[in-house]
Amino acid sequence: MGKAIFTNNAPAAIGPYSQAIEAGDFVYVSGQIPINPSSGEVVEGIESQTEQVLQNLNAILEEAKATFEDVVKFTIYLKSMDDFVTVNEIYGKYLAEPYPARATVEVSRLPKDVLVEMDVVVYRK
Repeated sequence: MGKAIFTNNAPAAIGPYSQAIEAGDFVYVSGQIPINPSSGEVVEGIESQTEQVLQNLNAILEEAKATFEDVVKFTIYLKSMDDFVTVNEIYGKYLAEPYPARATVEVSRLPKDVLVEMDVVVYRK
């Protein structure tokens, strides 16, 4: 197994998994939900939830000595595709071309009944 990555600037895992695992030139970041790491509480509303998820991902990327520019694959899980445009607009503020590969899927339920979850794969040269 690779090296576990952990930061207090993102929510602690709520199960038997790591925030991220470094494996060679890759970093696999576990799905992040909109928990404020300071309060431990879920933030409300799709805009705030999306921002919080991206901030949590960014904190883990920083700990891994990476940035969103190093992300090669994003997966976005939405409780409702009705939120796609809103999430996409906020997501776009964190990334620049060339954009990473991405999948966005609607799911029936997410942990803690949040509206959005995201995970990423990073490649570091």
